[in-house]
Amino acid sequence: MLIPDYPVRTDRLDLRPFEDGDLAALHAYLSRPDVARYLYQGPADDAASRAALERKRQPTALRAAGDALNLAVVVRATGRLVGDVLLFWTNAEHRQGEIGYILHPDAGRQGYATEAARAMLRLGFDGLGLHRIVGRLDARNTASARVLERLGMRREAHLRENEYVKGEWTDEVVYALLAREWRAAGGPA
Repeated sequence: MLIPDYPVRTDRLDLRPFEDGDLAALHAYLSRPDVARYLYQGPADDAASRAALERKRQPTALRAAGDALNLAVVVRATGRLVGDVLLFWTNAEHRQGEIGYILHPDAGRQGYATEAARAMLRLGFDGLGLHRIVGRLDARNTASARVLERLGMRREAHLRENEYVKGEWTDEVVYALLAREWRAAGGPA
């Protein structure tokens, strides 16, 4: 079980549970076609953003396998919500997890995705005691692949036409990091 102390702080970011007042900021990036391009769903309308906010609000702890912790990424200096980051506890017996992230393009190329995802790796390995954490992405999403590589994750698989998304077959790439690799790298800071 993992119940983080909130906010989870990094050098520049606060990661915290979503709140009612986050709807406008969440919709600002979920409604963008360039953000939805590699996601399972298309750009969000108002109703879809409201539903997403409700899903992202719970749970605020990982109590059992199958739980996902989805946190708002807030730039501490400005208080601006720029995205969200996910830690999904996929399997208790094998101590497996998955990370994910979505950021507003205006917050791109500043290292926020890497910084936020690194904090989720820390929660997974150091807080929950996971053995292995993966990141899965559309093979065309090279920017996301670079984030995972900066985190020290290695590319383990390229699954050809693995998923049918938005009317087309897409390739999926899987990256992974083991707890011993995390520790050997000093829990990359």
